[in-house]
Amino acid sequence: MGRGDLTDAEWERLRPFLPVSNGRCGRWRDHRQVIDGILHRVRTGVQWRDLPKRFGPWKTVYERHRLWSADGTGERLLQQVQAAADSAGEIDWDISVDSTIIRAHQHAAGARTDPPPARRSKGVEEMEPPGRDAVAESRRPPGGGGAGCEGLGRSRGGFTSKLHLSADGRCRPLSLVVTPGQRADCTQFKPVLEKIRVPRRGLGRPRKKPDSLAADRAYSNGPIREYLRRRGIRHTIPEKTDSQAARLRKGARGGRPPGFDEDRYKKRNTVERAINRLKQSRAVATRYDKRGYVFLGTATAAAVAIWLRT
Repeated sequence: MGRGDLTDAEWERLRPFLPVSNGRCGRWRDHRQVIDGILHRVRTGVQWRDLPKRFGPWKTVYERHRLWSADGTGERLLQQVQAAADSAGEIDWDISVDSTIIRAHQHAAGARTDPPPARRSKGVEEMEPPGRDAVAESRRPPGGGGAGCEGLGRSRGGFTSKLHLSADGRCRPLSLVVTPGQRADCTQFKPVLEKIRVPRRGLGRPRKKPDSLAADRAYSNGPIREYLRRRGIRHTIPEKTDSQAARLRKGARGGRPPGFDEDRYKKRNTVERAINRLKQSRAVATRYDKRGYVFLGTATAAAVAIWLRT
């Protein structure tokens, strides 16, 4: 076993949820070898063609990563690892939300402007993940139509993407969303929360609602607070200075100030530490993937490794 490869215990946690083939479309290379190759590339940021030979043909590893990023297998693995932790009571549901800028390498530019091909290809229709608890829904991969549709844009950092995420109280990512670098944080607050889907082991719907939430001033606006109140989620978000001044100018008509728990807000550093953990993977800290859905799959693979090893 090489540095960064799956241990036997980690492999046994993933193996039941991986796609299986009925054998009519040829034999697939061993999943464990391929996953080790994907994790090696995510951790080191090496070019796919330069993968060590112990992982098999580089194109096999890349195509498996691209396929699993497109059909939701990566997200399904993340959800199942989260489900195992939740059933053991190991998830701290006092979550935090934030985003981080990802500098895009020049190799991330140049994706085709036409939409990517349909998700299913030769032999893929024969593969079905086992188990009744699958949650991630298969979908056509997004993209096509230029850099903006691939989650690439221009911000003060230059050619960038932005990774929006939620993290539990133990600094582990719960959900991930990729947008262009100039996209405002508040616009992705609802997609990030609605992507939290932790399946139950046994009967019951997936858990989507946290116990409480903390976020910085970038998420301080009326629609977000109304959305949280409607879902019954306790939250700690500081009020913006201009919003506070406008409320005070209105006097009694301005209403009461929003509640703010200073001690709870101190725990917001958990999402910053989760971002630091993700960026320990060089292929996440710098984006090399041209397609947005492939880069999301790269970040998801890094998140799966974090959940397996903490």
